[in-house]
Amino acid sequence: MNENIRTHYCNQVNNELVDYEIKLCGWVNKIRHHGSIAFINLRDRTGIIQIIIEKDNLKLLEYATKIHNEYVLLVIGKVRCRPYDLINHNMISGDIEIVATDINILAQSEPLPFNFDEKYSTNDECRLKYRYLDLRRPSVGEKLIFRSKIIKEIRNFFEENDFIEIETPLLTSSTPEGARDFLIPSRNFKEKYYALPQSPQIFKQLLMVAGFDRYYQIARCFRDEDLRADRQPEFTQLDVEMSFVNEQIIMDIHENLLRRLFNKFLKITLPNKLPKIKYKDAISKYGTDKPDLRIPLELIDISFMIQKSNLASFIVKTTNHTKSKVIALKVPNMLSMSRSKFDYYALYVKKYGLNNLTYIKIIDRGQGINGIQSPILKFLSIEIMENILVNINACTGDIIFLAFEIEHIVNESMGALRIKLGQDYNIVKDEFQAVWITEFPLFSRNNNNVLTFTHHPFTAPITNNMDEIIHNPETIISRAYDLVINGIELGGGSIRINDYSMQMGIFKILGINEKNAKKQFECLLNAMKYGYPPEGGLALGIDRLIMLMSKSQSIRDVIAFPKTQTGYCPLANAPSYITKEQISELGIYYNT
Repeated sequence: MNENIRTHYCNQVNNELVDYEIKLCGWVNKIRHHGSIAFINLRDRTGIIQIIIEKDNLKLLEYATKIHNEYVLLVIGKVRCRPYDLINHNMISGDIEIVATDINILAQSEPLPFNFDEKYSTNDECRLKYRYLDLRRPSVGEKLIFRSKIIKEIRNFFEENDFIEIETPLLTSSTPEGARDFLIPSRNFKEKYYALPQSPQIFKQLLMVAGFDRYYQIARCFRDEDLRADRQPEFTQLDVEMSFVNEQIIMDIHENLLRRLFNKFLKITLPNKLPKIKYKDAISKYGTDKPDLRIPLELIDISFMIQKSNLASFIVKTTNHTKSKVIALKVPNMLSMSRSKFDYYALYVKKYGLNNLTYIKIIDRGQGINGIQSPILKFLSIEIMENILVNINACTGDIIFLAFEIEHIVNESMGALRIKLGQDYNIVKDEFQAVWITEFPLFSRNNNNVLTFTHHPFTAPITNNMDEIIHNPETIISRAYDLVINGIELGGGSIRINDYSMQMGIFKILGINEKNAKKQFECLLNAMKYGYPPEGGLALGIDRLIMLMSKSQSIRDVIAFPKTQTGYCPLANAPSYITKEQISELGIYYNT
């Protein structure tokens, strides 16, 4: 059996091994027969190397006629330098080749269900069904190798900083964390269910009570929610919790980690201190709490400038309410934009609920009102229009998009338009822009206008005055913080509530009565009675981080076996039906 053991991987072979005999194992990336000579490009997880079968080895040339793409081979041969004019500068091993002395077919392959060539597009579901084949493509497989290196470096970083890696349970109880749980029936406890964790939140807080003041975990988490490019039903996060800290200490730890990762793997130097933007300022300037700072465009609230104009009356008449916010978005050097293109953007923002988008074109700033084109000129006096242009710092060649609607609709719509314009007109800077979003409201209202938690119910408020929180809950700022890179929320965290009375008060505001609170959070509430230290933490999405660092389009690109957009796994055909026997054994009963 020893003759089948390789001595090297493809990209380990270099000039230092010239004239040495080596053994390689891998897949046939391509085979070319040229009469009296044959070439095989052999591929393993490290790269591709060229194998040559020379004309004097007639037996091996005959054997090579049986070899086809994706066959698995053991190749024995000697390393030699390629002639200078035949060096392949696109391959790491492009200056050497292996002169084969023996080849053994270890496994054959049927024709592949899709083409490996990058220039051919393949149906996503087909690629996921045969994901093990898709992973053979260097552009795909390299991302998993990159992921492995990143996670190893993360572990190195936290071990060096005196953190303890602790695993928390995957079978736990259902708790409200903002998304639906995946539930698992219990065979031993009929009609009861485990829940897969949306995060290790409760357990990591309990670890702080236990005295493990610096905890981390590369944690698997599960959320039964609608999927997007940056979401999967199961995902991996870096989970960190620390006692006796404030927000800045937690931020500093993670900034140091990011600087190390970006410098080591991308040769990119992040700032010594990442900027911070308050939640209300992020919404005001960018229309979102996940701003992409690579786009040099900002929203400007001009509501106060048009209060005494005919436009204000027109807005009330158009929207049938008096609470509209008027937002301007200036885009430089856009006079070439056609009316049909503007109509395209007006249609684009409608999916966000915005029906009132208009524009001001600055043909010649020096001509005042005569150098402007806009459908709303008739509603604005020369004085008001000039005031708007001065406040926006308008210049010749600018287009100013104007929108009016109730606050949350106009913010979200114009925030989305800002990103769309940045992408369409290539004004997104090719760099990484990281920012902390701070001072989130402790509470917010859901789609049913019910008061709920903005992050989770264990987030500490900025004040300890419970009366103030009870009487003015929507004005209370939390001690929460999110880390955003290039418009993607990489993670979030907060300082936690460590006082029993405060925690019960927050539950009461959220409509969770004492009985239900003790039922759902009994272990945490009990722990608060036995010396709960001040503490906080943060969780970063590993999949999102690697997606960003590898410049991938989706987290599916950096996950070994991802699901489709519907949460279906074509490879394992999951989810799948179970047998009647399994249903009976689990004690699941339902009417048919």
